Amino acid sequence: MSHQHILQISELTRKVRFILESELNTVWLTGEISNFIAAGSGHWYLSLKDAKSQVKCAMFKGSNRRVRLTTGSLPANGQQVLVRAKVSLYEPRGDFQLIIEHMEDAGTGLLRQQYEQLKQKLNAQGIFDLADKKPLPEHISTVGIVTSPTGAAVKDILTVLKRRNPNIKAIIYPALVQGEYAQGDICHAIQSANYRKECDVLIVGRGGGSLEDLWPFNEESVVQAIYQSDLPVISAVGHEVDTTLSDYAADLRAPTPSAAAELVSNDTTDLLNNITSLKKRLLNSLRGKLLHLTNEKSYLQHRLSQVHPEQQLQIQQQKSDELTIRLKQAMQRNIMQVRHKPQQLSQRLLQQSPSKVIHNHQQQVEQNSQRIAQAMQKTLQHKGENFGHLVEQLQIVSPLATISRGYSVTRNKEHQLLTKVAQVQVGDEISIQLSDGKINAEVV
Repeated sequence: MSHQHILQISELTRKVRFILESELNTVWLTGEISNFIAAGSGHWYLSLKDAKSQVKCAMFKGSNRRVRLTTGSLPANGQQVLVRAKVSLYEPRGDFQLIIEHMEDAGTGLLRQQYEQLKQKLNAQGIFDLADKKPLPEHISTVGIVTSPTGAAVKDILTVLKRRNPNIKAIIYPALVQGEYAQGDICHAIQSANYRKECDVLIVGRGGGSLEDLWPFNEESVVQAIYQSDLPVISAVGHEVDTTLSDYAADLRAPTPSAAAELVSNDTTDLLNNITSLKKRLLNSLRGKLLHLTNEKSYLQHRLSQVHPEQQLQIQQQKSDELTIRLKQAMQRNIMQVRHKPQQLSQRLLQQSPSKVIHNHQQQVEQNSQRIAQAMQKTLQHKGENFGHLVEQLQIVSPLATISRGYSVTRNKEHQLLTKVAQVQVGDEISIQLSDGKINAEVV
């Protein structure tokens, strides 16, 4: 017991889930819906059951957005559906469940499943190989038409042929194109046209309809008859969106019966123009592909050169050389700094010596003395000029100048200027200022 590994519950569920998902992968199955729940998150949870069993299922909102059912946007309990799902396990509860990726109505879904299965089978047999396709004749004079003689398809084909090239002859090989007897009629008509060898090309088709209506053209016998035809066959079944297995087996597919008539009524000029256009498109595509491959090659070569050992070694050598050069430069700078250091210190010492300082101060004193002398001289000159100017102004307003012209100035003993007789009395002493001197007098 001690040598046996004991599993945890989570380990067991993880291993079972891995086995289920890796072994079964994707499965198709049909069943009846029950216990349907549309969660607020947008996910669907339901059970699929038949008469004996049921299984829990989940369909996440990323997948269920694409579901289109006859009942509307949501499935209904009791509805029969066909689903494609992955087998899985919900680990938190250990529940076996299916993760649904695709859902459709069981009726249409079964037909589509048969369609896909038969398509894979016939493709494996090489019936759809492009290498076996027969080209259309360059000149078409007679066209065979395998379809219902009373349907809209034959009328459309004849109308287009008459409009585009009235000289083309049309032979109708009547056949049922819907129902359980249609496949036998279609096969017989194709074989009859090949046996009679009356036409250059054969158009096999009908108008549009549902998948059930177009189903005869998905029958294996019809596909084999088209593939085995010696005449080139153009498949023209339904509308452009409709695709049948006959389309894959035919030598050429037309989206509609009218389009098939246009294909067989093309003249040589249209064909050559089409070939020229296709040739240009092919050349442009090849040039673009070649340019893309050339660019990709250059890109890969560039990446390869970057990771190549020689390239890496060169890069490392270059880095080493750069570091060596930087180291040498740094060492040279340090050596130069060391060599110049004594000279720099000596210059700094000389600049700081007492004699140098005294000499500098003496020069500064001399310069200041010269500047003071110059300033004093300028000041004296300026003051002298101002004094002379003031003397001139004083002389202009001086009373002496007036006195020199015969006038005089009289003052009392208190030296007050006398301008009126009433300012003196008899016996007062006065002084009279003349131009050349002063006279002292007494009032009588």
